[in-house]
Amino acid sequence: MSNFMDLDQNGKAQAYYIWIDGSGQNIRGKTKTLDHPVTSPDELPEWNFDGSSTNQSTGENSDVYIKPVSIFKDPFRRGDNILVMCECYAPDGSPLPTNRRNACNKIMEKHKDQKPWFGIEQEYTLFDDTGKHPLGWPKNGFPGPQGPYYCGVGANRVKGRKIVEAHYRACLYAGVKIAGSNAEVMPSQWEYQVGPCEGIEMGDHLWVSRYILARVAEEFDVVVSFDPKPIPGDWNGAGCHTNISTLEMRKVGGMEHIIKAIEKMGKKHDEHIAEYDPTNGADNARRLTGLHETASIHQFSYGVANRGASIRIPRQCEKDGYGYFEDRRPASNCDPYAVTARIVASICE
Repeated sequence: MSNFMDLDQNGKAQAYYIWIDGSGQNIRGKTKTLDHPVTSPDELPEWNFDGSSTNQSTGENSDVYIKPVSIFKDPFRRGDNILVMCECYAPDGSPLPTNRRNACNKIMEKHKDQKPWFGIEQEYTLFDDTGKHPLGWPKNGFPGPQGPYYCGVGANRVKGRKIVEAHYRACLYAGVKIAGSNAEVMPSQWEYQVGPCEGIEMGDHLWVSRYILARVAEEFDVVVSFDPKPIPGDWNGAGCHTNISTLEMRKVGGMEHIIKAIEKMGKKHDEHIAEYDPTNGADNARRLTGLHETASIHQFSYGVANRGASIRIPRQCEKDGYGYFEDRRPASNCDPYAVTARIVASICE
């Protein structure tokens, strides 16, 4: 397609509007032509789409409005073309139920003096174009047991590295705050990290990184799965481990504030579980079994360097006496707006 993508755009720009559909976990998008390049979402018009086709409205009252909230460079079209993260609203101006960003932003603004920082570790699994068979797994049977695949090297240990590298570079180009990547414990499963991001920025960057990943995988006829337990049995699930710190936690003596925050979260464990996947905890229950580096969904726990706990305090933070902590409960298909809002509401209010 390069013969066409290199054509002059005659001063116009393309804006790809992205939104979250009625599932609360899938991304939709469409393109608008702009008369000139823009540098701020405030310069972009609101738009609309057929919500009856995304499970967000009825056919009799189908219009859903999308409001631009953040922009990124488009790594696929390049030039002055952009990706636009949007919020969804009903015709009366009320946010749709899947618009978790609206409520999240209010919470972040309320507690912005505490400067909450987040870093999210997004795990995912690659499947062939049917979406049913993990990429590179034997057609009949299973690969060898887990062990050699985590951070592995070699064609017999990792599958899909070209996708991972392309995604990483595309995120850097777009301006997504991608921080790293690695092969995960289950073969054909990978992880990348986004952050540190402050407040509402976390959700914007993670959702756009997911779009870029799915779009890159299209080029390879590969399907990306964010299912928290894509393969049943003795295989690791996929999470969205969320690292959090506030200004006081990052100062000398911050460990006291870390412990207080964790204890506050423990008192609201069920509320957190209900927010940590789009199915009110049902998807995550398949993953949080107490096995495969998870805590039980029914019990709250925390510990230093303990990957079998609900919340892990890094060993280095214990040594330093300040830093951050990791909530290991969020599922890979979580809405980061819901997760970060729930955490800040628990520890800052």
